[in-house]
Amino acid sequence: MTEEINYRNNPLHGLSLKAMLTEVVDYYGFEILHAYLNINCFKTNPSIDSSVKFLKKTTWAREKVEAFYLYKYKSLPKAKGKNFNLPPRERIIPDHHQPGEPADLSFADAKAMHEQRQAKAAAFESERRPSKGRTPRKAKPKSEPWSDREEVAGNNAGKPFDPWAKAKNKSNA
Repeated sequence: MTEEINYRNNPLHGLSLKAMLTEVVDYYGFEILHAYLNINCFKTNPSIDSSVKFLKKTTWAREKVEAFYLYKYKSLPKAKGKNFNLPPRERIIPDHHQPGEPADLSFADAKAMHEQRQAKAAAFESERRPSKGRTPRKAKPKSEPWSDREEVAGNNAGKPFDPWAKAKNKSNA
């Protein structure tokens, strides 16, 4: 008893990553994609081929671009319920939802969206409490693992620890 799901209403059904990216880049350009998605492959030496190569390897970035395609470029309503947790390619789009015209996007809107996300993240961090009885660990400054150790016994008492001392002594003998 298999349940067949109809994905044909999903605009991503049967669409290759390269074709989708070409369509979006032709309409918006790499600058807008970087401003909205904040993915570095759209900023540093952007090209369709290098972006496709990166997106094929990186699931989170590919899903971010696919969601952008569905909800900004195709102007579909945002996913809700069970569909929200699914990757964009697996989402079921109801038959009464039809793709619309691409959204008008601007750098000012992208900046406002990023500021809103930062404010929301800051509010979340301020509400977060540390675990019971635990304080967050402070990062130790990076140094050589032996630089602060000293030999305690033997002829080298009080001298800095030298991990190669035994090898040096053998070669001198």
